[in-house]
Amino acid sequence: MIRLAAFDLDGTLMGADQKIRPRVLEAVARTQAQGIIVTLATGRMFDATVDFARELNITAPLLCYQGGWIQALDGPVLLRTTLPTELARAAIALGEAQGWHILLYAEGKLFLKEYLHPLSFYDALLGSGVTVGEPWEAILATHDGVDKVLYVAEPEHIPAMAPVLQRRFTGLAEIVRSHAMFIEVVPLGVDKGSALAWLAQHFGIPREQVLAAGDQENDITMIEWAGVGVAMGNAAPAVQEIADWIAPPVTEDGAAVLIERFVLNGSRL
Repeated sequence: MIRLAAFDLDGTLMGADQKIRPRVLEAVARTQAQGIIVTLATGRMFDATVDFARELNITAPLLCYQGGWIQALDGPVLLRTTLPTELARAAIALGEAQGWHILLYAEGKLFLKEYLHPLSFYDALLGSGVTVGEPWEAILATHDGVDKVLYVAEPEHIPAMAPVLQRRFTGLAEIVRSHAMFIEVVPLGVDKGSALAWLAQHFGIPREQVLAAGDQENDITMIEWAGVGVAMGNAAPAVQEIADWIAPPVTEDGAAVLIERFVLNGSRL
């Protein structure tokens, strides 16, 4: 029996249009009506997640920033893990040396040096209220901790960026690909699997009664940890390889299908 279900947002509950389809909304509503806890596990910052949580009527704590920030809609921050300032500074310096497009998250806010994509790109995928042009050192000096550093690049360039980041930050921070165009430096030990384990313990739910679903490499840890780990049909190959089950793609309401199968109908693997 599933008692806690965690879902990635982009590519899992919704597609590129950023809209949650009616069948998925209904499946989540039926799940919560049965007393099953539903949460979102996302790389997005909290403010860029709350509107989707409200649309889904989710009241459980949300797992944001790859799990580095856990907070319910109307509650305090339950857990926050930050990137040491010296590592954030190093990540910025490395990105600038490589000519990468850098985004810095600090205290629930998003900062960048300049727009390299249409404003709609940032609003849809990263959140609104972006601060542009403030010096990096001023941000580091005036904000209480950095949540993560993110680089935006064309999908074909991301694989070559990963080993550069790994060589610099292995053992100091986590490097994770969270989107076709995103790769991130997040605090050491932060990942969706650890955050989901924390939330399950918070509610006293064993991992065997937890379901997790996602589509990108940043979802692997929670899919591996959960008792039922599901990859979307549109998921990256590495995600599908470790999943217990592969759902139809997001364009075919895959999230609703997996909810109906494992949560509402109680099917076993």
